[in-house]
Formats: sequence, structure tokens, C-alpha cells
Amino acid sequence: MSLITKILTALRGGAREVGESIVDKNSIRIFEQEIKDAQGQIDKAKRDLTEVMAKEMQAARKVENIQADIIKHEDYVGKALADNNETLALEIAEKIGVLQAEADIQQKAQASFENHTNRLKGMIKKTTKALADMERQFIMVKTTDSVQKATAAITDNYASGSSKLLTAKESLDRIKEKQADLEDRLSAGEILQDEFDGTDDLDEKMKAAGIIEGDSKAQDILAKLKAKQG
Repeated sequence: MSLITKILTALRGGAREVGESIVDKNSIRIFEQEIKDAQGQIDKAKRDLTEVMAKEMQAARKVENIQADIIKHEDYVGKALADNNETLALEIAEKIGVLQAEADIQQKAQASFENHTNRLKGMIKKTTKALADMERQFIMVKTTDSVQKATAAITDNYASGSSKLLTAKESLDRIKEKQADLEDRLSAGEILQDEFDGTDDLDEKMKAAGIIEGDSKAQDILAKLKAKQG
């Protein structure tokens, strides 16, 4: 392989890789557009089907009209024969033959339209069902892509250590730390207050029990001094 050939091959390979990369990055958008295109084709097929069904109805109506015309001309033949006008009866019979040939043609056309209509209906139903399944798959794929992108963003943020989420977590930890410190100080104050309140209560209890002297000692001293003076 010559150098130029290798270069061209490398360029083709690079172009293919670039093309695949573009497709991969826009795969969901491409998938969504393909679904829309398929829906457009189904809508067009339905419009075409209505035309075929209209042709079938027209052919059936022509057959009905021709058959009615045949019956009418058969009655004419009977009247011509009743008048012994066999020549006219033969001409009318020839007309009936033409009508019957036309009726056969229209019946075949009607049958052809009917078969084509049934086949198209089956294809449209099958394609519509498949398209509905693709639309459900698209919703799941799109949702999965959104979740994966969100997960990747969070993972990248944690890995980089500079994400808004990580910063928010640090702020939350700081707030909790301050709140915990305040709670500790409030609890310490309550404990200290309880201890002070408990000491006063204990003194009063000991005074009442006569274990320690209270304000009654001053009264006793005053009573003694009054007794000496008296």
C-alpha cells in the first residue's frame, strides 16, 4: 500500500470516526426525529388509504348502478319480445352484454381496491403499534439520559472538590456546627442554673432541719441582751 493510499485511508477513517462521534452525541435527537418522520409517513399512508377506499366505494357504486341498468334492460327485452320485435330485443340484449362486461370490470376493480385497502390497513396498524412502542422507548431513553447526565454532573462535582453541591454541604456542616455549639452552651447554662438552684434549696432544707443556723441566731442574741439589761 502506497503512502498516499494510507493517508487517504486514514482520512476516511478519521471522517468516519467524526461522523460516528456526531451521531453518538446527537443520538437521542436523531432518534426523536426518526420517530417524527415515521409518524409523518404513517399520516401520509392514512391519507393515501382514504383515496384507495374512496375508489373502492366508487367502483362498488358503479357496479350497483350497472346491475340496476341491466335489470332495467332485461325488462325492456321482455317488452320487445312481447311485441314480437325480436330485432329490438336482440339490440337490447347486446346492450345488456356491454353492461355486464362493464360490471365485471368494475367488480374486479372493486375487489382489487378492497384487497389493497385491507392490506394497507394491516400495514398501518402494524406500523402504528411499532411506532407507539418506539415512542415509549424514547421516553425511557430520554429520561435515562437525563438521570445519567445529572449523576455524572454530581460525580464530577464531587471529584473536582469545587462543585456547588460540595460547597453547599460545607455550608450546611458549618451551620450545624454553630447550632450544636449554641445548644451546648444553652444546655451548660441550664445545668449551671439547676446547680445554683439546687444549693439554695439544700441550705433551706438544712436550716429547717436545724443542721445549720439560719437567721434565727440573731434573734436569739438579741433576746439574751435584752434579758441582761432587764
